Amino acid sequence: MRKPSTMMLCLCTVILPSSCVQTHSQTAVPYGANPTAGHYLRVEGVNIYYETYGSGGTPIVLLHGGLYGYIEEFGGLIGELSKDRRVIAIATRGHGKSEIGEKPFSYALSASDAFAVIRHETSKKVDVLGFSDGAITSYTLASGHPELIRRLVAIGGPRKFADWTPSVQAEFKNAKPSDVERDSPQFVSARKKLMPQPDRWLEFVNRVNTMELGPVYVTDAQIQSIKVPALIVAGDHDPYNQTAKVVELFHLLPQGELAIIPGCGHVVLDCKEKFTITAVEAFLNAQQK
Repeated sequence: MRKPSTMMLCLCTVILPSSCVQTHSQTAVPYGANPTAGHYLRVEGVNIYYETYGSGGTPIVLLHGGLYGYIEEFGGLIGELSKDRRVIAIATRGHGKSEIGEKPFSYALSASDAFAVIRHETSKKVDVLGFSDGAITSYTLASGHPELIRRLVAIGGPRKFADWTPSVQAEFKNAKPSDVERDSPQFVSARKKLMPQPDRWLEFVNRVNTMELGPVYVTDAQIQSIKVPALIVAGDHDPYNQTAKVVELFHLLPQGELAIIPGCGHVVLDCKEKFTITAVEAFLNAQQK
């Protein structure tokens, strides 16, 4: 999921321009590059980076968005949740400090990496919160490992490429991997400094683009197989989640809840952070014994 060049809004995409990426820059915590919280796990020959914060309660796993997405986009959320929970924030392959590896990117691969990190960190059930590409990964994880998850929050996660608005689909199909560095040079420069293999940047972008073209990210049968309580969150102007499609997904869930965030595009945690965090915490704590 990428930011269309004609939509210069800091709340409409997982691919955040540099001004959006810096939303939490005033905090003293260097989320995504924090040596006191960072860890690596070797998964099938690839180093997967993740950070842990807090302790107690049901552990919660955070799965960030695609391409421009990274651990730092959850800065405000980590600060709140880590007050009484253990937070495990995972960097997807190729993003930030995680290695790219050699396998084609897929949501199943991301879910497999996440499962390995989770089981390395805890034998307990966990709550999972995913944003955008991370939300799609969370569907895949919950469907494939029903024993793993207690409660699920999916923010801005479509089921398929056709869930995007037609205009955004068209722009995405016409985009080139080199467009990202052209449009956001400061962001790319900063991200390359984190990457173990910065020379593979264009390859990384191409892998993400190929994955996001789909055409199907997760099947209806997979969504229907998610038996745990699941909260679906989306902005009412999200170009990657037409509202009617979000409602369709919600109705497929056996134990679904739906929160449409008014006046927001894709990045609801930037658009209405406190509003969204309040809704998420209320859901997560509803059945927490």
